[in-house]
Amino acid sequence: MAVYATEGLIEVLIEFAEDREPQEANVPIAATPAGELEGVDGHLSGLDPETPVLTHFYLPDAAGSVNAVFGMDLGTPSGGAQARFVSHPTGPQAVTKTDDLAGIMLVAVPPWETETVAAFDRSGNRLNLVQLDAEPPVETID
Repeated sequence: MAVYATEGLIEVLIEFAEDREPQEANVPIAATPAGELEGVDGHLSGLDPETPVLTHFYLPDAAGSVNAVFGMDLGTPSGGAQARFVSHPTGPQAVTKTDDLAGIMLVAVPPWETETVAAFDRSGNRLNLVQLDAEPPVETID
């Protein structure tokens, strides 16, 4: 099974992990259907337009005050997050028992480079991570 993510998302997550070191990063990630992406490269041409591509992350501290007072998580959109990014500054490059789990896990280890990010399912089985040169559509508030 393959997991698709935009190159831009992977780069931002790596920067976030590097900034958090020596602490671990733990970030929820959402997907966009492939058919909604712009500026796509040739890898996307064979994908079904409904194939989820990881495109957005949500800062773990977003809406922390509201969550603390009211017990409501406003930092993750109502559609939820389909995946989670975690970093392991001292290893391993695997899903661990202490990680917050999601259906798809992206795990990064030093050195903080795009090649050191790997995808796993929630059981810890390694998946093929395909990075796409694509951008999600620009969202605006009316």
